[in-house]
Amino acid sequence: MSTGFVTTADGTEIFFKDWGPKDAQPIVFHHGWPLSSDDWDAQMLFFLDEGFRVVAHDRRGHGRSSQVGTGHDMDHYASDAAAVFAHLDLKNAVHVGHSTGGGEVARYVAQHGIPAGRVAKAVLVAAVPPIMAKTESYPEGLPMEVFDGFRSALKANRAAFFRDVASGPFYGFNRDGVEVLVPVIDNWWRQGMTGSALAHYAGIKAFSETDQTADLKAMTVPTLVLQGDDDQIVPYKQASEVQARLLPDATLKVYPGFSHGMLTVNADVLNADILAFVRN
Repeated sequence: MSTGFVTTADGTEIFFKDWGPKDAQPIVFHHGWPLSSDDWDAQMLFFLDEGFRVVAHDRRGHGRSSQVGTGHDMDHYASDAAAVFAHLDLKNAVHVGHSTGGGEVARYVAQHGIPAGRVAKAVLVAAVPPIMAKTESYPEGLPMEVFDGFRSALKANRAAFFRDVASGPFYGFNRDGVEVLVPVIDNWWRQGMTGSALAHYAGIKAFSETDQTADLKAMTVPTLVLQGDDDQIVPYKQASEVQARLLPDATLKVYPGFSHGMLTVNADVLNADILAFVRN
């Protein structure tokens, strides 16, 4: 097991974790906004026990990676990831992305992974593609006022905003009858506050306004698409259902009642389904 840093072409240091046998098939995890690779603890430990090599990195400006002032966009997110995977010489990898990390997976797989012959399969979990914001091409998207509200709340009091997101819609803790897991809220808040406010602010544009229609169409590897129908962050009818139509080789599963944060609060279900897909 190891950790380390890779320096990208523009001098950004990207932190990564690399656990497990070097000759085992890699499963690579791409985290959501505004978190870090720590959000994948439940998956990395599970798949490590199943005999896989597991890898995750902190996106630029997030977690332990450099708090740089530029490059907070999907192109840099994907090229940073590519630098890590080239450094580790990962081949035949399965790439799993959650939320913004799903956008990173789509851009990486389409523009770096498939051309380099490094990708076997992909998994998109409550992922943001093709685009979250309302546009002429996607009139069912969310109005820009939603994302402007995110920016205003982050600028006004990032700590309070992050607490509100984690304790409310992210895990569905605002729903009647749902058990509120305070340590889960605390861990989400910890990860967010470790990163850069600038990266998080700029990242709102990246995850909401990047049109990834072309990326999805270019993802010719088998792709598992997972989302909960009670996702209050990324509406599933504008996300996973559209992804499944655009992807050349997609398997779609929508979980009744599951939240955006289902990878944590429903890890047993998600891990089993991802494992079955990887081994199929």
